[in-house]
Amino acid sequence: MSDGARFDLHVHSRYSPDSRLGLDEIVGRLAYVGLRGFALTDHNSVQGHRPLLDLQSKFPAYLFVPGVEVSTADGHLLAYGVSELPPPHRPAAETIDWVRSHGGEAVPAHPFRRSHGIGRRLAESIPARAMETRNGHNSEIANLRAEDAASRRGVGQTGGSDAHSIRDLGRAYTETDSSVASLDDLLEAIRRRQSTGAGRSLPLGARMRLGVRTALLRAGRGFGAI
Repeated sequence: MSDGARFDLHVHSRYSPDSRLGLDEIVGRLAYVGLRGFALTDHNSVQGHRPLLDLQSKFPAYLFVPGVEVSTADGHLLAYGVSELPPPHRPAAETIDWVRSHGGEAVPAHPFRRSHGIGRRLAESIPARAMETRNGHNSEIANLRAEDAASRRGVGQTGGSDAHSIRDLGRAYTETDSSVASLDDLLEAIRRRQSTGAGRSLPLGARMRLGVRTALLRAGRGFGAI
């Protein structure tokens, strides 16, 4: 899909407890990293949806996707196209059903990451139409395992940077046909396996630095899990 459109479908803003990114800052970086748009996927929060909608009216050339990264009992799910927070800490399969019943699409986030991923067993069986196979904060091995599982199962593939700071935006992304121009177009591309995950994984040294930052942030919020 070299002539396709690129969307970063995993971005965190100041509405996540572990990010300080402003929405204006994200929008200002999109053209620089070659993105047609992004999905706002804050942790267990849809607070950013209203300001995201306001930005969409100001920047109609881009596609801003309302989403959320919801914590399930089995690991994290990315929910796209929903206007309210799915009930957290429920089984992942139940959460996927909830998202679909509300008109959205749910994609397991970084399924083979040791922390917050759904793990191999569920990756092989969970009733999702797609999996995040390129995550910009994952190791290359974890991303390759996700790609292999999605390919063997015949489900769609997505990618996202998992950005919590502006320098990570667009590190990984979802590539679709260039005709994708709306939320409905994007959701349909995911459902029809017409999207791919692309971009770079995170080297070991960078993952170690990220781990230290994550630990400090977690200590700052009283070691509460996300």
